[in-house]
Amino acid sequence: MVNMQQFFMGVSIALSFLVLLCLYRAILGPFITNRIVGVGAIGTKTLIVLLLMGFIYDRVDMFVDISIVYALLNFIGTLAAAKYFEMRGEV
Repeated sequence: MVNMQQFFMGVSIALSFLVLLCLYRAILGPFITNRIVGVGAIGTKTLIVLLLMGFIYDRVDMFVDISIVYALLNFIGTLAAAKYFEMRGEV
């Protein structure tokens, strides 16, 4: 029988594979908006992997704090990139 730590590890590995797919979109996206969305999706998936690591190591409280900071940085970075490219006239 699979315990919860093995399940969370499997989900983390699957999400890591999905991060690679989003990385492909972020690098080879046809438009700058696709690249920004790809980077945002990578940040969101990484955030979920961080939370799953908290469950795996049984330190959810520490990983939630790290995840909140990472989510704020991801959000602010996406907004800054969108504003920058809007001012340049590329969006």
